[in-house]
Amino acid sequence: MNAPIGVIDSGVGGLTVAKEIMKLLPNEKICYIGDNARCPYGPRPLAEVRRYTWQMAEALMKMNIKMLVIACNTATAAALNSLQKKLPIPVIGVIFPGARAAIKSSSTKKIAVLGTSGTVKSGAYEKAIKSLVSASDVIQLACPRFVPLVESDEYEGEFARRMVAETLSAIKSKDFDTAILGCTHYPLLQGFIEQELGESVTVLSSAQETAKDVSRHLSYQDKFADRRKPPVHQFYTSGSTEIFRTIIRKWLAIDDPCIRSIQFPKT
Repeated sequence: MNAPIGVIDSGVGGLTVAKEIMKLLPNEKICYIGDNARCPYGPRPLAEVRRYTWQMAEALMKMNIKMLVIACNTATAAALNSLQKKLPIPVIGVIFPGARAAIKSSSTKKIAVLGTSGTVKSGAYEKAIKSLVSASDVIQLACPRFVPLVESDEYEGEFARRMVAETLSAIKSKDFDTAILGCTHYPLLQGFIEQELGESVTVLSSAQETAKDVSRHLSYQDKFADRRKPPVHQFYTSGSTEIFRTIIRKWLAIDDPCIRSIQFPKT
């Protein structure tokens, strides 16, 4: 079935998930929406995030997608349940795959979650981790400065390294052997995060596990694409197309990405 897979995020962070889907399922076409104009979602009330997430989902449904991936942890916490109940297609979030990956990785079941303020306040990761292993010990840290770093394309320099170090100083003395990047923007800072937490801590994202969930759903429903030519992925942003283009070129290695602007109601 050659209908596209829809991927939504508050901005560019979900490209980390899109990248893993493209690697695992190279025949699948991605239609991606990044709501860069209203990013970050983390500080926003969950009801507002839910409304924004529905607006993106409805835009993609008009493109006849066969599956929706909420590649944003805050949006997953806010809207996954309502979207799964009301949309006629499979809807996958990133929180449970991330929790599953952490449980697989951790030998002590002492896990740190680095997330946005909204994701941390929701408690969604702690709930998901404890649903898998009830005796898990979960430490959560909100990292509100990370998303603006990535969205402004400033995630590679000394300023970014220093900001990561300052943020993570709050948990460096804590006891954990695995850290989840509980926001899909954070893998673009993963090198600095790993450097700061040290070799004894495994740092992982939900992107690979989410891509595996996408593959499992398509296999179960027998909806893998069967196209003969490589797909042309489509990217939409509510913000700056130039910053979006720069990050797509760097992160996805697509020289001439197909990018269009998309607008949502201001209310």
